Amino acid sequence: MAQLNEGYIQVYTGDGKGKTTAALGLALRAAGAGLKVYIAQFIKSGDYSEIKALARHAEQIRIEQFGRGRFIKGQPAAEDVAAAQEGLAAIESALTGGEYQLVIMEEGNVAARCGLFPVEAILDLMERKPAAVELVITGRGADPRVIEKADLVTEMQAVKHYYQAGVGARVGIEK
Repeated sequence: MAQLNEGYIQVYTGDGKGKTTAALGLALRAAGAGLKVYIAQFIKSGDYSEIKALARHAEQIRIEQFGRGRFIKGQPAAEDVAAAQEGLAAIESALTGGEYQLVIMEEGNVAARCGLFPVEAILDLMERKPAAVELVITGRGADPRVIEKADLVTEMQAVKHYYQAGVGARVGIEK
């Protein structure tokens, strides 16, 4: 199995589209290089296109969902918090267990902003990340402390979006 000499902490944030797409692209590149990838989705639940596509790479990429697939506004339900806590435990295990070289917290920033777990949980994972593991945290609204601690931060900016232009959904690529 391939190994990384040095893994970085990357954050993909901002109000534009492409954060998850960038992380999944990195996951495919890592799998192609012989690395093992673990992805935890903190908000989504269901049979999304990325779940179907990544199933073809199950030997290299493992993806699990720890969300209930609902928009969280206000105080999260106890079930949402419990699912997120399970996801945090899975991320910690993937990060420190030695099996994976790339670990992705998909919508981790959003989960912290929604109150599913404190941002300190992300900061703790960042602190404890082994040198040979890459950690990617996606989602809009990254806490300034997460941004400061990261090695690479990309902010996706919404310049034009077809929903804003009144065009509507395109050929089912949103899900």
